[in-house]
Amino acid sequence: MALVVAQEVPTSSSMAVPHGPAGVGKARHRMRDQLRIGGVAEAVIDDAVLILSELLSNACKHGRPLGDALAGDGDVRAAWRVDPSGRLTVEVTDGGGPTSPVPSTPSVTARGGRGLNIITALADDWGVRNDVCGEVTVWVIVQSDVYRARRRDDLVTRVTAPSVPAIPGLDLADAFEDLD
Repeated sequence: MALVVAQEVPTSSSMAVPHGPAGVGKARHRMRDQLRIGGVAEAVIDDAVLILSELLSNACKHGRPLGDALAGDGDVRAAWRVDPSGRLTVEVTDGGGPTSPVPSTPSVTARGGRGLNIITALADDWGVRNDVCGEVTVWVIVQSDVYRARRRDDLVTRVTAPSVPAIPGLDLADAFEDLD
């Protein structure tokens, strides 16, 4: 008879991450390790790590560090938790910024602006909480039940590109006629 020992994900984890790209990798590794130890499905972990990366990147690009630190000198806060029902929530808190986080519709050639659209495609839900002291927390419910995670389609099928309007008089087939 085999003895099965269930491991639980720590109920919560929180860490200060330097305001800038330096700490993002450390936060991703810590999250991945803790969720693996807790027996969370690898697909859920992959989604959670990508979401954490996007949130931290947005906080460092658009938000100020927590407290009175200057950009690049302070920290933002990353946190994740699995509640007793198995819901995995990821949060990133920064010192606020000039704009509120909203998904955008970047051009096809834009180098950025897709982070919140990716989060929307990966997550069960997300939102923004503004605290009285000016801090902004973006929270994401990655999976409603990590212990009975449903199989999701690949990211490519979940994230759709913005529609591109037709250009009158342009027929790409004409451009390749002489190649036959």
